[in-house]
Amino acid sequence: MSHLNDKVPEKIGRITELAYNLWWSWTPEARGLFRRLDYPLWRKTLHNPVQMLQEISPAKLQEAAQDSIFIRQYNKVMMLFDETMKNRGTWFHQTYPELGDKTIGYFSFEFGLHSSLPIYSGGLGILSGDHAKEASDLGLPFVGVGFMYPQGYFRQRLPSHGWQEAVYHQLDISQAPVLPMLDGNGHEMRVSVNLAGRPVHARIWHVRVGRNPLFLLDTDVDENEPWDRELSARLYAGDSETRIRQEIMLGIGGVRALRALGINPSVWHMNEGHSAFLTLEGIREQVSQGKSFEEAVTIVKKQSVFTTHTPVPAGHDAFGFHLVEQYFNGYWDELGISRERFLSLGGHEEEWGMAFNMTVLALNLSGQSNGVSELHGKVSREMWQEVWPSKTADEVPISSITNGVHVSTWVAGEVHNIFDKYLGPSWLDEQDNPAIWQRLAEVPDGEMWEVHLALKRKLMSFLRERVRRRWVSGGNDPTQVLTSGTLLDPEALTIGFARRFATYKRATLIFRDLQRLQNILLDTHRPVQIIFAGKSHPADEPGKSLIQHIYNLAKHNQLGGRIAFIEDYDMHMARYLTQGVDVWLNNPRRPREASGTSGMKAAINGIPNLSILDGWWAEGYNGANGWAIGDEREFDNHDIQDEFDANAIYQLLEEEIVPLYYDRDRDGIPRGWVEIMRESMRSCTPMFGTRRMIKEYTTNLYVKAMLAGETELA
Repeated sequence: MSHLNDKVPEKIGRITELAYNLWWSWTPEARGLFRRLDYPLWRKTLHNPVQMLQEISPAKLQEAAQDSIFIRQYNKVMMLFDETMKNRGTWFHQTYPELGDKTIGYFSFEFGLHSSLPIYSGGLGILSGDHAKEASDLGLPFVGVGFMYPQGYFRQRLPSHGWQEAVYHQLDISQAPVLPMLDGNGHEMRVSVNLAGRPVHARIWHVRVGRNPLFLLDTDVDENEPWDRELSARLYAGDSETRIRQEIMLGIGGVRALRALGINPSVWHMNEGHSAFLTLEGIREQVSQGKSFEEAVTIVKKQSVFTTHTPVPAGHDAFGFHLVEQYFNGYWDELGISRERFLSLGGHEEEWGMAFNMTVLALNLSGQSNGVSELHGKVSREMWQEVWPSKTADEVPISSITNGVHVSTWVAGEVHNIFDKYLGPSWLDEQDNPAIWQRLAEVPDGEMWEVHLALKRKLMSFLRERVRRRWVSGGNDPTQVLTSGTLLDPEALTIGFARRFATYKRATLIFRDLQRLQNILLDTHRPVQIIFAGKSHPADEPGKSLIQHIYNLAKHNQLGGRIAFIEDYDMHMARYLTQGVDVWLNNPRRPREASGTSGMKAAINGIPNLSILDGWWAEGYNGANGWAIGDEREFDNHDIQDEFDANAIYQLLEEEIVPLYYDRDRDGIPRGWVEIMRESMRSCTPMFGTRRMIKEYTTNLYVKAMLAGETELA
């Protein structure tokens, strides 16, 4: 950061401070400032101000410092920034003034904050990032803990045969909005954890997320052996032994990092079971101070909150007892318990035998647990009833708080302007109040439709420019140019399907009756096209097969260029897709979608969902804001289920969706369609934003833990 300060003129010197606080990423005025500084460079760096300031010429910076319009905008943004950072008058401080000295420690394996910091893979990470942003907006005393991942998650490459290849790029940390944490002597701070008999060290990186810090552990330090330096290199890479070592470092190392920083949370929130070892470290601390094991468990449980995200049994980490014994041998002595008692804390019968299950550990040692939608809460209570054998499924203490999306991050600038104009300047502060969204009735149909068309054109332009850049750089062969969106028609009804390619999400369901789909896509007067994007886990061969199948169909000339597969789906691309398509398709096998959030991002931008009644859509669908695929029936036979659901999709497209989209009046406006867009915004934005979600977490879980855990982990 200091080298940038030397480069930037003093008159605009604080622009570097702004670049290193991701607050800019969800604040239109700040984004506008960087855009004005050098628009071509803003686009070239994919909206990364740190990289921009490194690459921009000194002459350009001097020019900005002499530009009265830029200076006026700069001063306005910095005043807004300073006022925000003062943290006065926020919801948390107004609602819970007596809890201002408490802290919430939020642990997650991944954080999706911005594409310039690629330490996320998908929905879990984006949810964590949105959670952190909203915690800042509401003034929560919040600190995040995760991993740096110098190689991040893989970049997806699709060669001409369409079989996904995983490519890893070393992140240039100097171009990312992260800074090392230094001690009083100016040295990088370190924490260490004993892994199978030897200490493994990690440095701590600091990310500023608005008002709050996020601390990231990184084992790539000189003190470590080469194989330990690689421990935090990649997200979701490696075998079970790598995973347990990572999870020990996150849980136990994360607690030690906060202690080293002088931060002592009153609430420990585990986002998924990856960080559940933190509960053991909390117990160890208490026992070392003279508490009995049972007393320590009572204290830790009061302060621990656990959120589970998957209704798929295979999605919960479980380790063989031999691995747990290898890495925790001697640790149970520090807890004052036997090996058998220790293993029972996470003991669970898996398909392959008894194992140590991280979700079971988290459930056993958390005072409060929740799923991420109403349906997922119900599924989780049934799924984990065995942890409470004396209780019925309905009595299992797993509640639900439905996920949300950070509205400021995901709403398009053009839609934001409509909300400013018709909802009033304070709409963002009141976004979870359903009453203000009734004012959308005042937005003229023509204006709403024109904004949508502008976003659709922006999407098409983004896809074409992306292909052109890759073509020029030699990254695409002619086949890939054709499959990557260049043949898409800006006028055609455009369906978007973008998510992780896991088999239960049934990405190829719409191709079940190819002839029937062909008739829909190639209708001369009412054409339809579908854009696919998403990655499969590197070890998920069936998921890769789904990608290849769609990619090969996209090459098929009989589908007339109406299918596109866009490789290397990330946050940057997600913004264009969730703002620019006409319909958002989601067809998981119910009830395997815990919540889903991509459809929420589409909904707040006025893009109707066409979805199975699973996850959030089971709560969000009201009959007028999109379409439900089939009904809530669940067939034991997957083939029958797929046939039933695919037929429902075709029928909805043929009889409702396509006719409604192309039904235009004399002004060329599809009035009925616009009404569904309006209802999508009106009904979904207040209910499925993180504003509502974080308030629920605070009121229902965090405050209870703060008040119950007056004796802190110390």
